[in-house]
Amino acid sequence: MADKPIADPIRPMATFAAGLFQGRVAVVTGGGTGIGRETALGFARYGGHVVVAGRTEERLRETAEQVAALRTGAECLVVPTNIRDVAQVERLLEAALERFGKVDYLVNNAGGQFPGLPSQISDNGWRAVIDLNLNGTWNMVSRFMKPMVDAGYGAIVNVVHVFSFERGAPIFVHSGAARAGVVSLTRTMAPYLGYHGVTINALAPGTVATPGMHDNEVGRLGYGEEAWAEKVDEVGPMRRMGSAEEMAAMILFLCSPAARFINGAAIIADGAESRANWVEFFPRGSL
Repeated sequence: MADKPIADPIRPMATFAAGLFQGRVAVVTGGGTGIGRETALGFARYGGHVVVAGRTEERLRETAEQVAALRTGAECLVVPTNIRDVAQVERLLEAALERFGKVDYLVNNAGGQFPGLPSQISDNGWRAVIDLNLNGTWNMVSRFMKPMVDAGYGAIVNVVHVFSFERGAPIFVHSGAARAGVVSLTRTMAPYLGYHGVTINALAPGTVATPGMHDNEVGRLGYGEEAWAEKVDEVGPMRRMGSAEEMAAMILFLCSPAARFINGAAIIADGAESRANWVEFFPRGSL
């Protein structure tokens, strides 16, 4: 087997200009880990203030500490939030407006799922995943869109995954259905919001190397980190997983002036994973 391609020595976040988000305010859900944390740090690196939301306050505070360590002058507000709870979402909006007076960008990154055969998913499991990924995203969009519309400016990015499209979701029937709903929501809302200067787009990452991906997904399927790395090398077209920083850079791009005419799009960033043979996790014939 040939050696793996050498990674680009220029980090994804080095793409943007200094001060790009100076004076702007971004709200990032799921901001305590993985893609959410890298996104918050990205906005802060380029001068933007950030509000990080999520269910685990300790992790959110770790993100805030890393923002402060950048020494860019960016502020980070921590607001523990369960996006399934409308009252908590409304308190998040109030806290952001009270602290910063506006919200320019909303990144709906919070979500989650667990792998399982369709017959193994309980009614409660189905409803919990739908409520978090679809209803939670709607709770955020429906509350945050008004101040953006009133300001005549803004960008919303909904993070989904490659299991949201035509090929379905082999190990996530519940999450696939929910995320497909988020893609439809994104496309449907685009003309309404675009009229008022607000864009809304979806980003669909492929397999990304984050602690949550391993702990909550492939780890539950019995893969250790080394075994999973070998599987990715075997079947992944680019022979590696994506990085959280790569996904965060895409999100920043969708919020940047360069993307102001991108609206209602679902951008896939998966290294062609969805164009290749997907891993078979369950024995053929399983239900």
